[in-house]
Amino acid sequence: METYEKKRILVIEDEQHIADGLKLNLKLQGYDVKTASNGQEGIEQWKAWKPNLIVLDIMLPVINGYSVLKKIRQKDEKIPVLILSAKGNAEDKIKGLLFGVDDYLSKPFDLDEFLLRIDRLIKKQTWYHNEKNENSSLFPEKNYSFGRNEINFVTYKAKCRTGEITLTDQEVILLKIFISNKGKPLSRKELLKAGWGYSSDTSTRTIDNFIVRFRKYFEKNPKKPQFFKSMRSVGYIFNHGDETR
Repeated sequence: METYEKKRILVIEDEQHIADGLKLNLKLQGYDVKTASNGQEGIEQWKAWKPNLIVLDIMLPVINGYSVLKKIRQKDEKIPVLILSAKGNAEDKIKGLLFGVDDYLSKPFDLDEFLLRIDRLIKKQTWYHNEKNENSSLFPEKNYSFGRNEINFVTYKAKCRTGEITLTDQEVILLKIFISNKGKPLSRKELLKAGWGYSSDTSTRTIDNFIVRFRKYFEKNPKKPQFFKSMRSVGYIFNHGDETR
């Protein structure tokens, strides 16, 4: 008989009461959970245990969270990582996103929102693995080009002005949403619902931070975007067209 394997979550958090609280609540949701109290221990646990998702603090002893994230992304671009940190300003969030984090939640946080974000990241990871294994036809394009950029949705590699990069799962999700709706204005709420499954009353700048990253990757001049354009009071629109020289 096939046994059900619990999804494994690694919590890298040096504040013991927070780590214990997260572990308890995640276990109540049916996850298998381990904790690490510093960055070095977190890296060792990640290598040995191979979790399905990582919850990561930034201000960690021994090795800080950004360095942990960078080391993980050098070896694994797909594992979902959620930063949970008291450093909640825009600069810190953008830095985390540029390093490859999938989601960012500031302390103090609402437990229900945290658990919802965990659930959505786990489901997105499972969905992508199933899509890859079953050769899903939901998004038939394997390669997509615009301007001087090319994205391979099989290898998660993209060729752009800065060279070849590896995309994260969440970046691929949003890119597919934009490409499938090219020329159509999309609100932040629509993008959040399609990409993360959040309810319409969820307030976050996550989409804006991903757009900053896409412009850095794909635009000739990120301050004057030609592909990922803002629409005032609406959201964003993806324009596929020849890049002006």
